[in-house]
Amino acid sequence: MWFEVQRDFETTDGAAGVDGVLATVTFEVDEPFLDSAGGGLRIVANYGVGVNNINLAAAERRGIVVANTPDVLTVTTAELTITLILSLLRRVAEGDRLIRRRESWKFQLEFMLGESLSGKTLGVVGPGRIGREVARLGAAFGATAIFAGKSDPIEPLLAAADVVTLHCPLTPQTRHLIEADALARMKPTAVLVNTARGGIVDEAALVAALNSGGIAGAALDVHEYEPRIAERLLAMENVVLTPHLGSATRATREAMGMLAVDALRAVLLEGRLPANRVVPPPPDVEAGRRPGVDGRRPLPRDRPRRPYLRPIP
Repeated sequence: MWFEVQRDFETTDGAAGVDGVLATVTFEVDEPFLDSAGGGLRIVANYGVGVNNINLAAAERRGIVVANTPDVLTVTTAELTITLILSLLRRVAEGDRLIRRRESWKFQLEFMLGESLSGKTLGVVGPGRIGREVARLGAAFGATAIFAGKSDPIEPLLAAADVVTLHCPLTPQTRHLIEADALARMKPTAVLVNTARGGIVDEAALVAALNSGGIAGAALDVHEYEPRIAERLLAMENVVLTPHLGSATRATREAMGMLAVDALRAVLLEGRLPANRVVPPPPDVEAGRRPGVDGRRPLPRDRPRRPYLRPIP
């Protein structure tokens, strides 16, 4: 990916005067950053599918294209989600820690009994690409999926699910979507899994629910104050923690990088809107359909070559 970037673009460490930005999901592209970049900034290509690190409204006001990296990380993130679910239910990480502590153990009929995913109700909050793939993989293990989208009440899912797995974007509406009241609606035998964004879960409320036995366990790949982890979570045996590994395979990260580079190339070198743009939204998305496969929609010939780069009054 970096070869492609350095071949096609002049790179710089500073923001002032740049035409494009390649941002990781931990880098905040806020109003002050956009101001410092200046009026020549034409595109922010986000190295990730979530765009909660970017002030989309501010970018749109300035006529800046924002692109993300959908699809290529769907299977990888879904695989990790299932891995966390199975690790939690079958107590894999707990058993690993026991052995590494060199504690005495031997096979016994009642030793470290866990739960099977087979026969469980898998509650998917956010049935987008990743959520639907998690449901598909869960079905292979014998789980039955139920769903809650952004226009659905979440309460029935929380009450019915044995595993609640989060796959919605982090927005002002979903921040702390899983808080004390939501956790109280879950079964005491249920577990919570989060591979979406840490801010969707109120970690203080989660710690309280785990301490009180309100829910049976949690598996978290993302964290509210990442990379800091709540100390009380670190001490809990019924919690599995990973360091934001959802898309972390070499092939997936390379594919994400190439999508980001292709978006930069589309805007800065080819004068067209990339199909994987978030701002301005693709017409197919506005109409409730997915973008076309090849993603090459040239700008209409009877319009200025870069109308979408001009500030919106």
